[in-house]
Parts: sequence; C-alpha cells; structure tokens
Amino acid sequence: MDTQSSQISSSQGFTDGQNSAAKESKLSVNDLIHWRDPKKSGVVFGLSLLLLLSLAAFSVISVVSYLLLALLCVTITFRIYKSVVQAVQKSTEGHPFKELIEKDVSIPPETFRKHVDTSLTHINRALKQMSRLFLVEDLVDSLKLAVVMWMLTYVGAVFNGITILILADILLFAVPPVYEKNKTQIDHYIDLVRTQVNNTIAKLQEKLPGAMKRSKTE
Repeated sequence: MDTQSSQISSSQGFTDGQNSAAKESKLSVNDLIHWRDPKKSGVVFGLSLLLLLSLAAFSVISVVSYLLLALLCVTITFRIYKSVVQAVQKSTEGHPFKELIEKDVSIPPETFRKHVDTSLTHINRALKQMSRLFLVEDLVDSLKLAVVMWMLTYVGAVFNGITILILADILLFAVPPVYEKNKTQIDHYIDLVRTQVNNTIAKLQEKLPGAMKRSKTE
C-alpha cells in the first residue's frame, strides 16, 4: 500500500510539474508580447523582425546558410581560443563544449507520439471543416469563406507572404500593450462592431432558404 501511494504521489507530482512548466511557458510568451520585461521582449522582437527582413531580402537557403555559418564561426573560434588558453596554461579542462556534447538531445518517443496525435487531431478537424465549407453544408458559412477569400485576393495583390508575416510580427508586439492601456474603449467599439455584424448575418439568414431550413431544424 505504501509503495502504491508513493507511486501515485510521484506520478501526480510529475504531472503537476509538467502542467506548471506548460503554464510557465505560456505565461512567458504572454509576458513577451505584453513587454513585462522590455529587454527580453526587445531582443525577441528584434531577432524575429531581423529574421523576417532577411527572408524578404534573401532566399530561405541563403538565410539558413548564413545563420549556420555564423554559428559555426562562433563555436570554432571559441574552441580554438580555449585550446590555445589550455595549452598556454597547461590545464586539463578538456573540451569546452563537453557538457553540451554529453547532454541528451534525443526526442523521447512518448513526446513525439503525443505531438503527432495532437497534430493529427487538428488536421482531421481542419479537413472536416473544409469539407463542410466547400460542400456547402451551411450556405451562410460558405458565403463567409467566399467573402474572406475574395478579400484575401486584394491583400495578396498588395502584399506577399513575407510582408504579411512582418506586419503580423509588428502587430503581435504592438497591439497587446496598446489594448492593455485602452481596454475599456477598445472593448466598447468591438462590441458595437460585433453587434452590427451579428445583425447583418441574422438578416442574411432570414433571406437565404438554406439558412431558413437549418434554423427550423435546430
């Protein structure tokens, strides 16, 4: 009995540790975009923006090659420097990256299967949603998708994919602090827009025969 209780408590502790770690990771992302620590947020925002600007100016192969080349230059230079210092001081510290080399970087099968199962769930859900929209199960939802796709054709004519990612990166770090400072006013206008949209959709549903049948069955 004591062994079973200890096993149960240890498994609960492990689960709680995983949950707390996941919560901390989510909180860290939330803190970054809300600029809780300006230095960390600035570094992440600067690096992500620099990467996207590099992808806009050069090909993906060139950007990846330059990044890996820069990393190799740093590690090789540090390795040579430490070897020279050890030779001059006649020390036996060994390889400067010994701890990192001995560190296990393999992905556990359980973690891999967990992420595959999660991804498969999202993929199946997306496929089901696409089938529902493109086969016009609900006429209103399919029309919504058509309007969004039509608007995206104009967006694509003005911006390319990298430009949209750059704008999304800027908005990701700019909108949360602005929203946090003006939450009351922004929520008020969002509610007005949502009410107007819902009223328009309700009027359209009353005029569409497919939507009328659906509402009666519900």
